[in-house]
Amino acid sequence: MLTVSVDVGGTFTDIVGVDERGNFFTYKGPTTPENPEVGVIQGLASFKGVRYLVHATTLATNAILGQMRLNLPKVALLTTKGFRDVIEIGRQTRPELYNLFFRKPVPLVPRDMRFEIEERISASGDVLTPMSELTVEEGLKAAKERGASVIAISFLHSYLNPSHERRAKEISLKYFQYVSTSYEVCPIPREYERTSTTVLNSLLMPVIRRYLTSLEEGLRQFGNPTIYVMASSGGLIDVNETVERPVQIIESGPAAGIIGTSILSRIMGIPNSIGFDMGGTTAKAGTIFDYRVEVTQDYEVGGRTHHGRLVKGTGYPVKFPFVDLAEVSAGGGTVIWRDEGGGLRVGPLSSGADPGPMCYGKGGDRPTLTDANLVLGRIPDVISGDLKLDPNLSLRGLRELGDPVEVSVESVSLATLEMARAIRLVTVERGHDPSGFTLFAFGGAGPQFAVDLAEEIGITRVVIPPFPGLFSALGMLFADRKFEASMSYPKDLERGFEELERNLKSKHPDASNFLRYAEVRYEGQGWELTIPVNDPEKVEEEFQRVHNSVYGFVMDRPIEVVTIRSFAISPGLPLSLPSPPRSGTPEVKWREAFLENWVNVRVMKREQLPVGYVVEGPAILEEYSSTVIVKDGWKARVHETGSLILEEE
Repeated sequence: MLTVSVDVGGTFTDIVGVDERGNFFTYKGPTTPENPEVGVIQGLASFKGVRYLVHATTLATNAILGQMRLNLPKVALLTTKGFRDVIEIGRQTRPELYNLFFRKPVPLVPRDMRFEIEERISASGDVLTPMSELTVEEGLKAAKERGASVIAISFLHSYLNPSHERRAKEISLKYFQYVSTSYEVCPIPREYERTSTTVLNSLLMPVIRRYLTSLEEGLRQFGNPTIYVMASSGGLIDVNETVERPVQIIESGPAAGIIGTSILSRIMGIPNSIGFDMGGTTAKAGTIFDYRVEVTQDYEVGGRTHHGRLVKGTGYPVKFPFVDLAEVSAGGGTVIWRDEGGGLRVGPLSSGADPGPMCYGKGGDRPTLTDANLVLGRIPDVISGDLKLDPNLSLRGLRELGDPVEVSVESVSLATLEMARAIRLVTVERGHDPSGFTLFAFGGAGPQFAVDLAEEIGITRVVIPPFPGLFSALGMLFADRKFEASMSYPKDLERGFEELERNLKSKHPDASNFLRYAEVRYEGQGWELTIPVNDPEKVEEEFQRVHNSVYGFVMDRPIEVVTIRSFAISPGLPLSLPSPPRSGTPEVKWREAFLENWVNVRVMKREQLPVGYVVEGPAILEEYSSTVIVKDGWKARVHETGSLILEEE
């Protein structure tokens, strides 16, 4: 029986399976955007007897953005009297200060679907006004008449006293199948972010349930496996948790590769690393510091990014733990074009899975980074086993922009600069010096750009993991199961964590340990920093260290713990990788390729390289899911894990 992981990306669906003997099985095929489960079932056709299936998906994000013909349900909001418009007013922040025509995102709940409830909880958790059940009933009946199918409930200060929300949910379940309450989804202060998160959760509940039900039905032919889903926090959650709190999987896919990086870096004894994932549509970067994945609590789904930086106020806030990532539109399918002034541009438009780059021969009519790399001889003309690439189609598209070689070289440079910005966002802007990190590069296109990127940001060591084009799926395969609980304004830190962990243990008895975090600020400060909590007595010391690292100063002011979070951890499979050959000499071929200039470069099959073998650049190492470029002045050594370690000579 197999344990299988599935990563549904914007361009490719990647599948990795492992059996009880440690044998690996892989698949890389096109994503089916309108029905992603179809691509999953097609990819599993050659897999026999699946016991567990681990899944990462962009379905939640796509649903909110209105992609893939996914229809969101109509939602109604029950909220405290006088706070009906909180979700529309939001924050005073103007994302574009000098743009007089800027418009905030359209509220997810229209004003006539927001219902005020007679109730009030004080900032200390006391009941100021008992809840009127009559107003709840009236609101629910009106919501039903106006076509609502899901309900979100967010009352003032319910994170301190959830009694009113709990009772309102009991009443709501008489009328509606899908009901979300803020005390269960997002028990934190700041009513705008809490309400936004709860509304998004309500909207996603039926969408995610339908998808998982359809997937389960399709999987019956493979043995009716148990399904786990990758959460945005980097752990796995079960189907029930996914359906009840689908807001957890909004950034499901991008987290997987960073988790894989953290697992592999620990085995290799590399405490500080940068996970860099460049696929067909986007490039993503995240940091692992002292073997710990960096996590953030602030995210806006549907928001715009500027060179990888989220432009706050342009999307819908979600207050939930997310792997801290920067993402830019630079992937193999990213389109190359010229603007009105004649300047060469790369992205943000992508050719996606259908039709894909021009060289795929599926009808793509704009050149992409994959076309550029093919023309430069940096990648072979057959990829992923049987996908034949046509360089003549690439040349035809690039000629419309100028000299094909010059356009390709400039495009690769522009993409490298854009991806370097993403890495600086998660290092320099977080208080880390990137030169002290090792770059783990993966994704179908990541190893092609890894050395260029390392040189741009001053990194001297790069690791290319096994199966780089499938590494996000591989990382999920060995990820821990991870379940979250939180509490705001705990009176005693240790007792607060113990209470959270008792509740988690009762729901997940197989949890073997817990990870603790706290959101901390100086008194009077507007926002918090998230810090790991190993010792409650040292929270202030750790906060001061992180604050100084991020902002460059500390203050002589008392601190305040706003929210604490605990994650129950059930260990995943121990990481076992296919061993590279212990001896042998790889076959060498030659090809003209443009690296820093045109050279006749050695080309080898990566799977033929034995442990300890050293390849001096310039060289190109090809494999099923990706291509590794070793530039002049660099050398690649095969590590016992099967990873390639690239270092400057």
